[in-house]
This record gives sequence, C-alpha cells and structure tokens, in this order.
Amino acid sequence: QPRLGELTVSHVTPSSVQLEWSVLEGTFDSFTVQYRDAQGQPQALAVDGGSRTVTVPGLSPSRRYKFNLYGVWGRKRIGFISTDAVTGEGFCIPHLSAIKSEDEKPSEPRLGELTASHVTPDSVQLEWSVPEGTLDSFTVQYKDAQGQPQVVPVDGGSRTVTVRGLSPSRRYKFNLYGVWGRKRLGPISTDAVTGEGKEPVYAPCCAFCVTAAVEPEEEPPSEPRLGELTASHVTPDSVQLEWSVPEGTLDSFTVQYKDAQGQPQVVPVDGGSHTVTVA
Repeated sequence: QPRLGELTVSHVTPSSVQLEWSVLEGTFDSFTVQYRDAQGQPQALAVDGGSRTVTVPGLSPSRRYKFNLYGVWGRKRIGFISTDAVTGEGFCIPHLSAIKSEDEKPSEPRLGELTASHVTPDSVQLEWSVPEGTLDSFTVQYKDAQGQPQVVPVDGGSRTVTVRGLSPSRRYKFNLYGVWGRKRLGPISTDAVTGEGKEPVYAPCCAFCVTAAVEPEEEPPSEPRLGELTASHVTPDSVQLEWSVPEGTLDSFTVQYKDAQGQPQVVPVDGGSHTVTVA
C-alpha cells in the first residue's frame, strides 16, 4: 500500500496557494485536495497520480485556509495529510529587493484570444493563446443553468480545457483569467451555445443516478446498455461508485446527486471509466 508523506505550501498570493506533497512509498492513481472557500462551502480539486504539486486559485486575500490531501489507490482512499496557509494581502507591499529599474522587470504576460473549439450538448472545449510571457495558472468562470457562478482551475502550462456538465441548447459566456504572481490578468471572453440534447439513457438507482449521452449518427450502431450501479466503498465523507456497460460503448457518464443541503451536484466522468469516488 502506498504511503503519503508531507503536505507543504510552496507559494502564496492573495488569491491562490500552491501546494506540494511527497509520496514515501508506492504510487497512487490520483489525489484529491479538499478545503472550504470563503463562504464555508466545501471545495475539491482532483489531481492526477503523477503530480506532486497543484495551485488552488480563486481564494480570498488575508484569509486562513486548511487543505486536506487524500491519495486514491484502486478502490481505497488513503490519508489524509493537511496543512494551513494564509493568503497574502490584496495589495502589493514594496520591498527593497523588488525596487528595480523598468529594464530589469520581467514583461507582464498578455492573454490572447479565447475560442470555443468543440461543442456538444453538455460540454464546451475552450482554447486560448498567450502571445507574450508565461502565467502561473488560469481560471475559467461561467454561470450554470441555474445562474450559479462556477469556477474551473487550469494549470499554467495548459491552453485548453473542457467544461462539462452543461445543459443542452443553452448560451453560456466564459471568462478566462490568468494568474501571474499576485496579479490576475484579463478576462478574455467568448460565448458558446451547447448542442441540442438527445434523450439520455438512464440507469435508475437509489440516491445516485448515472446518465450516459449517446451521440446521434445517420446509421447508428446498436444502442449501448447500462448495467448495474453499486457502491463499492463507503467512508464517512465519500462513496465510491462502480457500474457496468453490458453492451456497446458510451461517450461519457454523469453522476447526479443532492448534497447535505439539498443542492443538486453533478460529477462528469469520461466514457472509458466505470468507477468514480464522490467526495
């Protein structure tokens, strides 16, 4: 069984915290970072198993946050390890070492254009350019079908992201910000209208529902069939779900449930997966 090491804070700005961690033994399939935002709402970031660092954006200045990191290994969630961090003040404090001539300062990066490169009934793929410089991270902001603001964090090396869990035949406006040190640059914006929806294939269950979208074709193959949905591993704050597809293949899955406050939640899952942990 793999073993987590130490979780540390390597870089802090007024609106973001960069976390780093170690793995003393073995390898993990993925990691999950959990924390509460300024309104006290629980937030979670999924990180692939090969990473040892992540930037948590969209935080509030001069505020203490506690971060918990879990490791996912097969069907087990291992951990957690924790650390606290206080975000910086919302303005830049001059420092003697920072007093340089204009020639010595690095040029501020510049965001280019944001475009919607691929649209389906429930997702939009966004692409953007950075004509000058490099950025620490990006943040995509939009409002869902209920008018609630949503945030998608993206690492600084990426130039594309797919926003999932959208509603069919609906216009969305996406704003992309770049984070550079203590500054938030942008936004650049684009609009996109999701495609028309097709009646999904539903698998009835108790508290959780998995839906699968089937793309229409002129001469469609035999329609895939969902099998059984089971809860394979349960902890006080998470449930691991598994399901089967006895026939055919599906493009993606969506897990829907209501949280403790009765608010609907959506977890998108790629079509190749048959398991997900709801934490």
